[in-house]
Amino acid sequence: MSLLLTAALVFKGAAVLLLARIAWIDFSTQRISNRDVLLLLCLGLGALQFQALQTHSWLEMGISAFGGLALFLALFPFWLLRKVGAGDVKLMSVTPLLIGGSNLAVFSILLLVFAVATAAIIKNPFLMPAGMFRHYVQHMDRKGVVPFGVPISAAAICAIALQMYYALMIATSSGILQQLN
Repeated sequence: MSLLLTAALVFKGAAVLLLARIAWIDFSTQRISNRDVLLLLCLGLGALQFQALQTHSWLEMGISAFGGLALFLALFPFWLLRKVGAGDVKLMSVTPLLIGGSNLAVFSILLLVFAVATAAIIKNPFLMPAGMFRHYVQHMDRKGVVPFGVPISAAAICAIALQMYYALMIATSSGILQQLN
């Protein structure tokens, strides 16, 4: 396995841990900090840089940047109308740079699945464990907000995990083939 692939996998692994932290904090406080989003941006750009150096192509980084800009421009009016939070808009804008442009379709499908699951839990909070249910209902009564960072993070974590799995499968299978020749 090449050093560039290893570095990209380390960056993606750190991003998965940070996304899990963001999901938990967003669930419990409905806040996504700018520091966490900027760190995700740096991790995503770093992983894309390593990938571009390995493949000798900058197309993936360009598609990712265009996707992030398009998502920001599409979601910004919803923030102005107070339908989504600013942290959710920033997290969605950084996500294409984190997962890469070629995986945006997978991310979109996963986001749809997790958003529907989140909506089902919001409509039926009895699906949650008793302690979380009590905390959730009290919080919803006070603020009336939905932590959309949770399905965004869950979809990104799954998309990154699939990327890491495929990268490791390709790296190990090509290494086996090289050893046989």
